Amino acid sequence: MIKFMAKLLSQKIPKKGASSNKQTDQDIDLKDKRIQKNYEANLTVLKQIYNVPTNVDVKFRDIHLKGSNKKACLIFIASITDTKTIEMHVLHPLLTHSFQDTKVDEIISAQNIQSVNTIRDILTDLNKGNAVLLIEGENTGYTVECSNVQSRSVDKAEDEVILKGPKEAFNEKAVTNISLIRKKIKNESLMVESAIVSKRSNNEVFLLYVKDLANEQLVSRVKKRLKHIDSDAIQNLGLLEQNIEDRKKSLFPTLLYTERPDRAASFLEDGYIVLLMDNSPASLIMPATFWSFFHNPEEHYLRFPYGNFTRLLRILAVFITLFTSATYVAITNFHSEMVPADLLLAIASTREKVPFPVLIEILIMELAFELIREAGLRVPSPIGPTIGIVGALILGQAAVEANIISPIIIIVVALGGLSSFAVSDISLNYTVRIARFLFIIGAGLLGIFGMTAVFVLGLIYMTSLESFGVPYLAPMTPRYTSSDDTIFRRLLQNERYRPGYVQPDDIKKR
Repeated sequence: MIKFMAKLLSQKIPKKGASSNKQTDQDIDLKDKRIQKNYEANLTVLKQIYNVPTNVDVKFRDIHLKGSNKKACLIFIASITDTKTIEMHVLHPLLTHSFQDTKVDEIISAQNIQSVNTIRDILTDLNKGNAVLLIEGENTGYTVECSNVQSRSVDKAEDEVILKGPKEAFNEKAVTNISLIRKKIKNESLMVESAIVSKRSNNEVFLLYVKDLANEQLVSRVKKRLKHIDSDAIQNLGLLEQNIEDRKKSLFPTLLYTERPDRAASFLEDGYIVLLMDNSPASLIMPATFWSFFHNPEEHYLRFPYGNFTRLLRILAVFITLFTSATYVAITNFHSEMVPADLLLAIASTREKVPFPVLIEILIMELAFELIREAGLRVPSPIGPTIGIVGALILGQAAVEANIISPIIIIVVALGGLSSFAVSDISLNYTVRIARFLFIIGAGLLGIFGMTAVFVLGLIYMTSLESFGVPYLAPMTPRYTSSDDTIFRRLLQNERYRPGYVQPDDIKKR
């Protein structure tokens, strides 16, 4: 019995996934094959790869060419292909044409026809929504551009709302997004390059830049980083951003995510690089500095005093968000002598029956505010605003009446929370909201000295950041030749230079 068990254990047990790995290797070998003159063999390979007839979405349309008296097959994926284009510009000309020795590209009236030589090239075009024509006795296939991938129409921007300026926003179709940018930049130097950034899903990213403005080293650096991505699937820009950013665990964003074509176009005209992908209703702009997240595109559409007034309000909102709750904790716990006696007595009287320390009170209400905000975002839109308003009123009133929270805490937290909505950029908004908790904890431990320490450490950390080789606080520090559009904007006539930190080939605007 013991010998029998030992014999069983000594036998090699096949590893889990070995058969699937073997199947995968077989598929890779099939895809790397060249198109053969054996017409039936090519169709057999393609049907095996696409699992036809089990896979009903892939169509093989057999036809007979009268002119050359040969068999042919038109292959396409029905759900992402424009069948009307196939019928009118491909099938009808091929079936009605009867002349001999006529090239295929002279018969088909579609807008773009290209020849392919490998099975992998055929698969790439089919998966994009194009059709492929294989002809008996030829070792070359023909791809016909007839993609029709469904997407939303061009709509208004939802996250970056402005009152004065263009209202259109990107959608989930990269071709549409490129056309929106080309509508604003009518320049033959606008380059649109493509690259595949995943192995299995073959997700395509489009690299946009103005050839006679963008720095060649910057373009090469972006291409190199895209090339070194090792992933099976990257479906959208949100995932791509996390694969190519400099510091993946940084609290501060280093790539600008925007859904506005006008904003992307303005950055392109300054020598920046823009990335677009299918399935993403936005673009990625690189390199990005702190000021690009802080600015709003509407500020340049407004007149000079109005634009700077909105920036001043935004600066105040950021400081109120970061320091209001922390300052209250610091003054109440450590620096009560800074408060007038009457106000100090009023604060003390409201906190007379509250059992928690000020730091715990503030943290409870800040967390409650963030929970209400998150709940309002995730529920259906008709209910979201109601949950935010009613939830805040009910919770706040109930907490005060139960003597869990003092009334002044409600005012302090509400003021800081509402001010955070003035930060329009999503990534910077998260940064400000998280940093608020760091300031509160610092104030609870060391008072104003703790707040100062957190602020100084934050500045030191920001100066150490880079985005594709560009310092995060440029052009304020280090100094570069630019229009000095940092805290306040300049008159349009005085914005004579493009940002020197991106090293554009032509630095003068005017």
